[in-house]
Amino acid sequence: QVHLAQSGGGSVQTGGSLTLSCTASGRIFMLNAMGWYRQAPGKQRELVAGFTNSGTNYADSVKGRFTIFRDNAKNTTYLQMNALKPEDTGVYYCMALINRDHDDEEYDYWDQGIQVTVSS
Repeated sequence: QVHLAQSGGGSVQTGGSLTLSCTASGRIFMLNAMGWYRQAPGKQRELVAGFTNSGTNYADSVKGRFTIFRDNAKNTTYLQMNALKPEDTGVYYCMALINRDHDDEEYDYWDQGIQVTVSS
């Protein structure tokens, strides 16, 4: 079994900063990708930032403000969010693509989400 544990959400004012972290644990043979999606009220879930084995990518709306980085030894990824705006408000979901064994298919895993609220 695989488990994702996320922390770091909360409420800040416009211009503030937050850092999210997400740790994958359990039966992990290979962690192929990890990142964050967010969902604002009444909107579809969208990719915020993520890394794969070929690099990192960001939503245009967060480029220059958010940075994703990881600690491979801990299977942990961090999302540093600076210069936060009210439109960054939403539930942030951590997602990981993992092979549980050398002959296992790749599956996606999600956490339960964490609230980020940016007030003006």
